[in-house]
Amino acid sequence: MAKKRVFEVAKEIGIAVKDLLVSLKNLGIEKSGNFSSLEDDEVAIVLKHFQKGQTPAPAKAAKSHSKTASVEKAKPAQTDKSKAAPATTQSRTAVAEPSPKKVAVQERSAPSTKAAPAVNATSAPVAEMPVEVREERPAAPAKRPEKPKHGVPRPPIVAVLGHVDHGKTSLLDKIRSANVAGGEAGGITQAIGAYQVDHQGKKITFIDTPGHRAFTGMRARGAQVTDIVILVVAADDGIMEQTVEAISHAKAAQVPIIVAINKIDKPGADLMRVKQQLTERELMPEEWGGSTITVGVSALTGEGIPELLEMILLVAELEELKADPSIRAEGVVIESYLDSSRGPVATAIIKNGTLHDRDIVVAGSAHGRIRALLDDRGRRLTEAPPGSPVLMMGLSDVPAVGVSLEAYDNPGAARKTADTRKDEERKARRPKARLTWDELMAHAEQKGVLKVILKADSVGSLEALQHEVQRLDTDEISLELLLSGVGNVGESDVLLAASSAEDDVIIFGFRVPIEAQARELADREQVTVRTYDIIYELIDDLKKAHRNLMAPRYEEVALGVVEVRNTFKIPRVGTVAGCYVRDGIVRRNSQVRVNRNNQKVFEGRIETLRRFEEDAKEVGKDKECGIKIEGYDDVRVGDVLEIFTLKEVERF
Repeated sequence: MAKKRVFEVAKEIGIAVKDLLVSLKNLGIEKSGNFSSLEDDEVAIVLKHFQKGQTPAPAKAAKSHSKTASVEKAKPAQTDKSKAAPATTQSRTAVAEPSPKKVAVQERSAPSTKAAPAVNATSAPVAEMPVEVREERPAAPAKRPEKPKHGVPRPPIVAVLGHVDHGKTSLLDKIRSANVAGGEAGGITQAIGAYQVDHQGKKITFIDTPGHRAFTGMRARGAQVTDIVILVVAADDGIMEQTVEAISHAKAAQVPIIVAINKIDKPGADLMRVKQQLTERELMPEEWGGSTITVGVSALTGEGIPELLEMILLVAELEELKADPSIRAEGVVIESYLDSSRGPVATAIIKNGTLHDRDIVVAGSAHGRIRALLDDRGRRLTEAPPGSPVLMMGLSDVPAVGVSLEAYDNPGAARKTADTRKDEERKARRPKARLTWDELMAHAEQKGVLKVILKADSVGSLEALQHEVQRLDTDEISLELLLSGVGNVGESDVLLAASSAEDDVIIFGFRVPIEAQARELADREQVTVRTYDIIYELIDDLKKAHRNLMAPRYEEVALGVVEVRNTFKIPRVGTVAGCYVRDGIVRRNSQVRVNRNNQKVFEGRIETLRRFEEDAKEVGKDKECGIKIEGYDDVRVGDVLEIFTLKEVERF
């Protein structure tokens, strides 16, 4: 029996990977992830365990499974066919639990454009599961979280990034052509910026982006449309400059990364070298104990592409991507243009809900009733379920790429929302006041993190700057390096900084200019860019910026020891201690610690220091003085006063 991976055994048994991992743990077999290898004896134990009829321990609570079981039980043979509700695309059927809230029951298979048969209202026990047929739609767009906790699995949305000439376009073309039936009329006829493929009965949506700039450009506008990033790295070239940028952009988006090592059919291919380079970029391959899935592929021969698609589905399963097809559509515009014959045209990815033909939608500041829905092959649709890419016509204007799409029931409400957004866009186009350095530091202090992008003129300079950044990273304030590279400060750098909406990002450039378009974008997006010609000035500013965010740290410096020999109560002043300086000196406004019987009873500040009848700034050893401690009048004869000062510790 050959060595197998966890996901392969799960597929063979017919269970979810996360459930198998739980069962492995119960069997005493510790595995870190779905790509971990199982030895022959471990595979035999698992197969024997499930052959005995053992069911896997669910990774989540079994509540959803019990609901599914109850639904299956509630399907006896129909006794009265005349009462069955007709199936139409407008009707939506929901099965409710015996509680005030009603939970919609969806089919586990991917939604299709055909109408599903309606559930027979008389076939279920009425007392246990009442059925409600809803034909009216809500009046306002539904607001749902990005990852709904309830619903059905939806197709993952995948973006492909990487260095130029590493085979991104060739890989996408190979995937697409391999999933189009040879006899299909027209083949791939519609270029809408995204398309779906079918693998093992499950759909995957690919966004045909030109690169990480477009990917981050959508994020800069607030759109997080991508679920998974495929990072394409050529097996003969390895990680290049744009590969590093793509990694930084994908990490900033906080989405899972699958590395497709392309061109494995070429003579100079070296997969081990590529994997080693990935570890240097904190992308540890899963077979080496990390969490990054790597797949060797060839866009020329098609080798490894089925495994890549399988890994995408596996990651999607682990991410638990869900959507509720019964609600009104929510999505993101990924492409738009003005067609001379069709008017404003936009391509959108439906993230949640179902978009229907003739729906009223708002996309950014554009609105309108949909006149036509087309899929990626030019076919007319009546509806688009979650995860679908769809081309739509009928909008009032061309929407911006990256804006949200929402379906409405009321045309007036849609028009009002679009007008409000148009006013907001008009205000946003006005010149903004750039944040001052102090304001920028104040924002970073609130977040507890300072994010920077470094660009330098040479590898040596860049390494020196990276070393300083690593030294500045502490437990108190995290200094995060989003991207570092050699070359000018360009639009891609500014877009990456602008897309980190939750935290302000500073771009530091050493002996490199800012490109004209990047400068304009930085002004528009309020991104701070600072350039230097002297490396020590840049390092000093980095240290100052980081030091300003950290809570000051002080160390105690001893000055002297004083003995209290008498006390005087003065009206409207308080208790003044008559003291003798046994050692060191006493300074006005110094810190003082009151010790009584070798125990500290108070710590504060010297308010007044006098020598005879005159105020004094300092009193030396073996001299007498009068001391008034701020806010403390319980000083007694025999107390010992420790005089000290606090000095701020230099961090760097």
